[in-house]
Amino acid sequence: MSTPNKKMSIIVTKGTLDWAYPPFILATTAASMGLDVTLFFTFYGLGLLKKNLDLKITTLGNAAMEMPMMGMHMVMPNLVGALPGMDAMATTMMKNLIKKKGVASIPELRDLAIEAEVRMIACQMTLDLFEYSACDLIDGIEFAGAATYIEVAAQSDINLYI
Repeated sequence: MSTPNKKMSIIVTKGTLDWAYPPFILATTAASMGLDVTLFFTFYGLGLLKKNLDLKITTLGNAAMEMPMMGMHMVMPNLVGALPGMDAMATTMMKNLIKKKGVASIPELRDLAIEAEVRMIACQMTLDLFEYSACDLIDGIEFAGAATYIEVAAQSDINLYI
């Protein structure tokens, strides 16, 4: 008799470039280690399932944000984030850093998650609230509500909120 796989669930609530990495990296890593993984995308996290991604980053409210520049780390004060064009500049800097360091893109990680059979659930209530339709989102995902996620979470060994 074989033992059932361990299970992990992640609630994905953020849809910015920097917040897109943790759920996909953790999900694909866990799946590669043999865990059954479910991602539940709700509120702004639902945007990570859109066919056409245009992910951005903001410095506002992210006091820990430091970017490597000229051999040191530049801190982005919150006040600077309020200036016009700062989000675009921070997004460009982050995308360049990701490319320079050879880190997989979010579409690549998302494709890897699909290939690894990570179960991805789009929150139906959020879909309705933000007036998205299924055709706005990638293929191969499920649509369900909080009760479905609670059933998954109740059977999971690891539950994360990102």
